[in-house]
Amino acid sequence: MANSPIELSVVMPCLNEARTVGKCVTKTLQAFHRLNLIGEVIVADNGSIDGSPTIAAEAGARVVSVHKRGYGAAIQGGVAAACGRYVLMGDSDDSYDFLRIEEFVTRLRAGDELVMGNRFRGGIRSGAMPWHHRYVGNPVLTGVLNLFFRAGVGDAHCGLRAFRKDAYGRLNLVAPGMEFASEMVVKAALYRLRIGEVPVVLHPDGRDRQPHLRSFRDGWRHLRLLLLFCPLWLFLIPAVLLLSGGLILMTWLTGGPRFISGIGFDVHTMLLGALCTLLGYQTFWLGLFGKMYGSLVAALPADPIAGRLIKWLSVERTLFLGGSAFLGGIGMNLWLVKEWWDVSLGELELRHTLRHALWGLTGMVVGVQTIYGGFFLGLLQQLRMPVTTPSAHEATARFQ
Repeated sequence: MANSPIELSVVMPCLNEARTVGKCVTKTLQAFHRLNLIGEVIVADNGSIDGSPTIAAEAGARVVSVHKRGYGAAIQGGVAAACGRYVLMGDSDDSYDFLRIEEFVTRLRAGDELVMGNRFRGGIRSGAMPWHHRYVGNPVLTGVLNLFFRAGVGDAHCGLRAFRKDAYGRLNLVAPGMEFASEMVVKAALYRLRIGEVPVVLHPDGRDRQPHLRSFRDGWRHLRLLLLFCPLWLFLIPAVLLLSGGLILMTWLTGGPRFISGIGFDVHTMLLGALCTLLGYQTFWLGLFGKMYGSLVAALPADPIAGRLIKWLSVERTLFLGGSAFLGGIGMNLWLVKEWWDVSLGELELRHTLRHALWGLTGMVVGVQTIYGGFFLGLLQQLRMPVTTPSAHEATARFQ
């Protein structure tokens, strides 16, 4: 809220954390007092049945019930209820020390829009994190995230992080599960938020039950989200590799068989090249569709390079290019029909004719994909155009 005196809202997702949620709330309020900070603690309860909401309220928190299940849903519900200029989120299982939040506030006041905790720099206490999370899952997923989005973070999945609430509102975060942690960093990088890091210590949690996290299920959800938000790596880079590799193979083998170190490459290898070409071209179009649809629904920021290419690929231009490729493919196959006619519909030399047939087939398929791809891009561009509804007076005047 713009006029709220509250500077910091601390949001804690909670699902059956009766043993620890009270401690977390108490530590946070003590930190507010020590730092002379005007703040609030919001416990976003996600359906607890062990008395956690009552314990949190008695400790001094404002409890918000979030009916949609999931870690991300709980955080989103808590942030929506927050009144502070800044928001700090952290688990209510006592694995993070809420007494030590000063550095997050300092970085936010200095201008950072997202401040990530880094457990690898701060320290991971014995028994606080499974070995496969510490040495495999987190490093691999953080590395993939940095490769895809150039976020430059050292611990993409730390549960203790803080952000400006106005910056959070620009990100349009929607992931309901554990993958929410990745979505926040991904979109912060895509929208070029100023991201900082502070070291934090991860302690063994105080639960007396199994954690909510499921390693392989949630790990896959994180990886899936990273791929879905990066059409460049999901579609366009594989498309370029397939398309260029396929065309090189086809061109190399058009004149006849080739040999490398006694190994022969003939029409069967050329057939593989044609397959790679078609797969690569189809994947290229899927990448363009993904780029445009992502920006259309505000899931991704607009990509200026892809935007210029999409604008260039108008319906008229793709009709011309696709039609030319299709007619070229038909012409190649008609030439083969003539060759067949010249031998009185007898047997053709397969190795010679199949090379031309593959080029003809590839041209026809590429042509059809280009034509319909252009029409689909045109449809998406129509959906992007604002719809204006004439007033009643304008509508009446138009027909008089």
